[in-house]
Amino acid sequence: MTSTAMSTSPNSTERLLPSLKNMSVEHKLAIRNRLLEMRWDWKQCARPKQLPPDGQWTTWLILAGRGWGKTRTGSEAVRKAVHDGRRRIALVAPTAADGRDVMVEGESGLLSVGPEDERPNYEPSKRRLTWPSGAIATLYSAEDPDQLRGPQHDYAWCDELASWKRPETWDMLLFGLRLGSDPRCVVTTTPRPTKQIKDLIADPTCRVTRGSTYENRANLAPAFFSQIVRRYEGTRLGRQELLAEILDDNPGALWRRPDIDDHKIATLPGELRRIVVAVDPAVTSSEDSDETGIIVAGVGHDGRGYVLDDMSLRGTPHQWGTQAVAAYSKYKADRLVAENNNGGEMVEHTVRTVDPNVSYKGVHASRGKVIRAEPIAALYEQGRVHHVGSFPELEDQLCQWEPGMASPDRLDALVWALSELMLDRQYESGVI
Repeated sequence: MTSTAMSTSPNSTERLLPSLKNMSVEHKLAIRNRLLEMRWDWKQCARPKQLPPDGQWTTWLILAGRGWGKTRTGSEAVRKAVHDGRRRIALVAPTAADGRDVMVEGESGLLSVGPEDERPNYEPSKRRLTWPSGAIATLYSAEDPDQLRGPQHDYAWCDELASWKRPETWDMLLFGLRLGSDPRCVVTTTPRPTKQIKDLIADPTCRVTRGSTYENRANLAPAFFSQIVRRYEGTRLGRQELLAEILDDNPGALWRRPDIDDHKIATLPGELRRIVVAVDPAVTSSEDSDETGIIVAGVGHDGRGYVLDDMSLRGTPHQWGTQAVAAYSKYKADRLVAENNNGGEMVEHTVRTVDPNVSYKGVHASRGKVIRAEPIAALYEQGRVHHVGSFPELEDQLCQWEPGMASPDRLDALVWALSELMLDRQYESGVI
């Protein structure tokens, strides 16, 4: 989404036409070129917060709400970097698809900013953009930190850093950000209270820009405000996603972020004894429905729990059934566990329609959610559960939910998974 209306609108151009009739061709071309320059002059179009900060800095961290104009700001920052002579640029997104769909091909992506003759040539198969000046940008997925282990860069744009599942990707990027005399990085993200974001804010070489969704209201669809914004105004999620506040944990929540962050690991210490995929199915599949929680977890021979993946999604029964079976196959799980309170036999039928050979177990919530969640939260407090990587949406749900609130999808699926792995009497002997 662009940040503000362009300085030269079609109407304003039409008002100039009568006065152009008596001008020479050269004069007309000069005016046309000037109008084009004004159209792509980001300094005239941008709000002050969207322009790079003055002075010396290594990282420019933009913490802003949905629709603020983060993507356009990131694209324009890269465009300026190329104009200023940067030659090797890293573009890092949460996933490869995000990099392509948002940073490159999106409405405000790199292929849509600047005059056409100054735009880069995109080679998807090489994950590469090449500008007429010879500058090259390479796309990287935050899911694959090893992609950044060798390359060197003098500039980088990182999108949605707070949502990266592999925090070590940031470290790999920094190791390679060493070309030239003044390597820099722009980070555009909706804020979350992750360790990386907190560390960046405290870094004296980092400049922080904050902005809310409301600052760009003139360029957002009225329906967005009447439906989406109104729905989340005044909520904790709205404060994070719209006002770009970094929220501390809910003091009434069963989970605390340090109990998660302090025990995260990058890789598994060894083979797991059991792996399960747990599913908390949504009742409906409309745009306003809850997501279906799909969590993959395992238990090691050390008796500790390991959260391996969050593959939750919003979709039809066939879509979430397919996703759950894909997770079961990918991780070579021993069992697929699904809550059947809201679907009964339908849940098992959905899964077996995709793959009739899945080892399936339906679970029924005969006890209250708090009673089921408390022992799992206690395992986290004891340091007996490790997240293998980061799962921002899941971790937000854990640290914001408190007894009495409707329990969200990912949290429920996690509780079912770890209950099956760590609280089942069959596996308590000598371990639990």
